[in-house]
Amino acid sequence: MNTRKILTLSIAAALTIGLAALAVHSQQDKSKRPSPPAQAKADLGGGNSITVDYSSPKVKGRKIFGGLVPYGKAWRTGANEATTFVTSGIIIIGGKTIPAGNYTIYTIPEENKWTLVVSKKTGEWGTETPTSADDVARFDMKVSKLPALAEDFKISFDKSASGATMNLDWEKTRASVDISNK
Repeated sequence: MNTRKILTLSIAAALTIGLAALAVHSQQDKSKRPSPPAQAKADLGGGNSITVDYSSPKVKGRKIFGGLVPYGKAWRTGANEATTFVTSGIIIIGGKTIPAGNYTIYTIPEENKWTLVVSKKTGEWGTETPTSADDVARFDMKVSKLPALAEDFKISFDKSASGATMNLDWEKTRASVDISNK
């Protein structure tokens, strides 16, 4: 082998190792963020499931709804990257059909009612809000008060007779919506 070929292979190997190390470091850094990554899953039966990936901010003594998260404006429903919503099969939310696929969800909080926005636009940073042209659908969510402070924002699913209820808990607020199989 000539010197030029050895040098080229050495540089290629160094770049490959460097990029791999950067990718690993990037993944490790996400878990050390002030709003770490979190995931919620629901098994709706019949091989159909929902997976939600989001970042979980903390209250840290702040007024959240009607303060940090203003009423009447689209919120990324977490922190950092936009919250993803993946369904493996056709589902029903609020009487509307959502095809299997990858989506982004946003919410529009109000004091007594929230709106869940399922958007076909994916891959954006969380501060980009959807336009109605990107909507798959919008749904009313029920709002209730939690009995105690939820310091960490959390998305969870409770099993229900028809499928699952998705809950969004933070501060002293719970917003929820029922989801079922088609």
